[in-house]
Amino acid sequence: MLLAAGSVLASSLACTRPTTGQRSAVSGGGIGRGVAVAALPPLRIVSYNIRHGRGMDDQVNLTRTTEVLRRLEADLIGLQEVDDRVRRSGGVPQADSLGASLGMHAAFGAFMPYQGGQYGLGILSRFPIHRETVIRLPNGNEPRVALAAEIAIPPFADTVVAIVVHFDWVEDDAFRYAQAQVVAAAVDTIRHPVILLGDFNDDPASRTLALFRARAQELPKPMEDHFTFSSTKPDQEIDYIFLRAATRWIPLRAEVITEPVASDHRPVVGLIARRPRGE
Repeated sequence: MLLAAGSVLASSLACTRPTTGQRSAVSGGGIGRGVAVAALPPLRIVSYNIRHGRGMDDQVNLTRTTEVLRRLEADLIGLQEVDDRVRRSGGVPQADSLGASLGMHAAFGAFMPYQGGQYGLGILSRFPIHRETVIRLPNGNEPRVALAAEIAIPPFADTVVAIVVHFDWVEDDAFRYAQAQVVAAAVDTIRHPVILLGDFNDDPASRTLALFRARAQELPKPMEDHFTFSSTKPDQEIDYIFLRAATRWIPLRAEVITEPVASDHRPVVGLIARRPRGE
C-alpha cells in the first residue's frame, strides 16, 4: 500500500495487505519455542546500499552482493538502491532474488519507474513479514519513499517495525530534511518497537540526524572505524541504524564492514538484544 506523506503509519499497518507468499522465500524458521529468553542471541541487523549490485569494477554482479550479505549472517537487512526488473541490471527483481538466495522473506518499495522496471528500497527478513507499507516522501532530486515492514520475532512473536530509508543526496539539506520530517512523524505514530536504518546521506552533526536522535537511540559505531562511504576511501559517515522503544529491546553496538568491491558503500551491522520478560 502506498501512503501519502501526511498519512498515519500506525493505522495503515492494520489495513495494509499482508505480504504474500510471492515475496516469501521461507515459510518459517527462527528460534524454537521453549528456548530460555536469556539464551536468545542478539538480533543482527544490516544496512547496505547495494548500488543495484554494481561494484567498484563497474560490473553488475548480484551474486557477489549475495555472498557479501550471506557472510554477515543477518536476521534483518535494509537495502538501498535496489532495482526491480530494470534493464541495466538484467531485468532481475533484486529484492526477491536476494531473499530467495539467502532464504529470507523480501519486500520492495519503489521510488520510481526506471528502464522498464522500478528502482527503490528493499527489506529482507529471516522472520515472516506480516505487513509492508510504502510511505511516499516529498520529492527531492528524485522521487523518494520509505519502506516499512511489520515483523514478528520469535519465540514470543514480539512485533517490530523495520523502516528503511534513502534520503536525498545533494549538499543543500532542504529536501533531505523534509523527507526526514515525514519519516519522523510516521515513527511517532507506531506503538511497536521501531528499527530505522538506511542511507541518510547526512553527517552525524546534521539536523537530519538530530531529528532521529531525539526520538530513537543510534547504534554506536567504533570511533576508529565509523565511516561508511566510500567503500574504497571511506571518509564520510552517512549510513545508520536506530532503535526506538529500548524498554523492550537494548541497542548494543554497530560496526562497519570492510568491503571495497561490491558497492560504493560499506555495510553496517548492528546488534540489539531483547530484554528478559518481567524486567
